[in-house]
Amino acid sequence: MEFRDKQPIYLQIADHICESILQGKWHEGERIPSVRELAVILEVNPHTILRSFDFLLNKDIIFNKRGLGYSASHSARALISAYRKQRFMEKELPIFFSSLVLLDIGIDEITVRYNEFVSKNNPVNL
Repeated sequence: MEFRDKQPIYLQIADHICESILQGKWHEGERIPSVRELAVILEVNPHTILRSFDFLLNKDIIFNKRGLGYSASHSARALISAYRKQRFMEKELPIFFSSLVLLDIGIDEITVRYNEFVSKNNPVNL
């Protein structure tokens, strides 16, 4: 995993875990890799992984089964989608709209481009 400078590593790892759940690598209700396993795989400090897990626990995306480890919650996919949608609407969409206004790009042109994109790409695999 390649980390970016503009976002804390624990949040990037949380995003990676969410991606894995959305892509079906880790299924709802099933165990996900342990803190140690992920720390080795991602080559980070186990405390960073634990911080990611705490973040996801607070969002109810994962849960801890005492003695068995962490698992994806039974509603993880819906919770991840809702969280990402909210984050997109609050943080990324205003920047996008600002660019549209500055570049004088109308919603009709965006609609055409969006439809072209959807017809060529499967959004789940992005």
